[in-house]
Amino acid sequence: MATYLEFIQQNEERDGVRFSWNVWPCSRLEATRMVVPLACLLTPLKERLDLPPVQYEPVLCSRPTCKAVLNPLCQVDYRAKLWACNFCFQRNQFPPAYAGISEVNQPAELMPQFSTIEYIVQRGPQTPLIFLYVVDTCLEEEDLQALKESLQMSLSLLPPDALVGLITFGRMIQVHELSCEGISKSYVFRGTKDLTAKQIQDMLGLSRPAVPIQQGRPLQSPDQPVISSRFLQPVHKIDMNLTDLLGELQRDPWPVTQGKRPLRSTGIALSIAVGLLEGTFPNTGARIMLFTGGPPTQGPGMVVGDELKTPIRSWHDIEKDNARFMKKATKHYEILANRAAANGHCIDIYACALDQTGLLEMKCCANLTGGHMVMGDSFNTSLFKQTFQRVFNKGLNGEFRMAFGASLDVKTSRELKIAGAIGPCISLNTKGPCVSENELGIGGTSQWKICSLDPSTTLAIYFEVVNQHNAPIPQGGRGAVQFVTQYQHSSTQKRIRVTTIARNWADAQSQLQHIEAAFDQEAAAVLMARLGVYRAESEEGPDVLRWLDRQLIRLVRATG
Repeated sequence: MATYLEFIQQNEERDGVRFSWNVWPCSRLEATRMVVPLACLLTPLKERLDLPPVQYEPVLCSRPTCKAVLNPLCQVDYRAKLWACNFCFQRNQFPPAYAGISEVNQPAELMPQFSTIEYIVQRGPQTPLIFLYVVDTCLEEEDLQALKESLQMSLSLLPPDALVGLITFGRMIQVHELSCEGISKSYVFRGTKDLTAKQIQDMLGLSRPAVPIQQGRPLQSPDQPVISSRFLQPVHKIDMNLTDLLGELQRDPWPVTQGKRPLRSTGIALSIAVGLLEGTFPNTGARIMLFTGGPPTQGPGMVVGDELKTPIRSWHDIEKDNARFMKKATKHYEILANRAAANGHCIDIYACALDQTGLLEMKCCANLTGGHMVMGDSFNTSLFKQTFQRVFNKGLNGEFRMAFGASLDVKTSRELKIAGAIGPCISLNTKGPCVSENELGIGGTSQWKICSLDPSTTLAIYFEVVNQHNAPIPQGGRGAVQFVTQYQHSSTQKRIRVTTIARNWADAQSQLQHIEAAFDQEAAAVLMARLGVYRAESEEGPDVLRWLDRQLIRLVRATG
């Protein structure tokens, strides 16, 4: 028999899942005494070359409150062509396409080795990848030149049908019209006044307003080709023109007097980028890539004034609640981040400067949307150039290592409830029988939206054992969890990856040694660290440290 260490490694390689406990305490009381919560680290798009996707729709449980996907843990009656859901025990009829199945002719999703399986589904039109560059022009000449060259290089790495757009900003914001006619046109916005999404769309002449539509569908009927606005055009059409336009970009022309900072309208530039994508491709995967070389100094989102004699807020200022612009700026970026996340749009921030650039206020943009956050000294360093190039890296199968507009749905057997998740996601507020009232992280839901995913994106999912102490689980009983990730693949296909896992229950009073032997201390350390960091966002630092210390002491005492 394999050791627990080998079991943990095999499960991580096959399913991208690591649990804190790999044998589960069988009652709420026993689970509480174990100190470390029952939780797992989930890598939804764990890279596997031996996992070819199947080209058909998954079979779902017919119970409306369940809708779990057919998996190897389900009981199957091959004669009657029925299967029993292992989560709610509902008996379901197989669809007609499964008429030929038998013990020796099983579909992939019933084979034990396919505890993780990926489906390609044909739903609606395929939407190309969308990249919107938001470029700071208040840079030193050398820095701006290096950034322009990196952006020109990135065009050659994008798929030919990818849509790309360009916004530049300094004191004013310019939204560039991209056409193949060779005439440069741009819409200019003041950097001092915030605009609503509707105002931005009206000013840019976007024909239709941003309205909530079915996820993944751009604003057109299925038989139409994908629309692209004047501001977002396919790379193969405008790569030469955009390369020239980037090459001709000049530093912000507004003079900067001695003792002053350049006026940089980062907050409004980002607001216009979010509004533009809301109006053209709502509920569709897209990347806003912000390149900035200094702090926002003007308009909503500013973090410091333009007077150099006034330094940017320090840690002591924040601690003493003396950071003048911080709360308003953070609020501005949080609103933008939530708007972008609600539409499945991801925000990357590349901040390269010797001074601070306001990342503390802007961090929610990357955190809530799953974007990259890169900090460097200059755009003219190999650190930035190589990092930016890695964003467009391809996997062993020759496809981009990125996915868009994902949602994660978690289903559990009756003895478990979902307490919450910590990671680059937002709640979809999906209540249900498997949702716990006790929240850990982003809780109160069994579904989360993840705007951007790559093969290393990992979420922490926390559970609660709800089985009562006086209701023993039968000997040999197993608890199960299913993770259903729907996403837009970099090839523009809609895909669904389903991972279903099961673990044994054990009585902590008579089988404590089994539970302890199956403890994954590496996973537990990461899960507790994530909880600590999450709590530190809203609680005092010393309180969180004391809580962590107490948890460690209790764990050592409980396990001897």
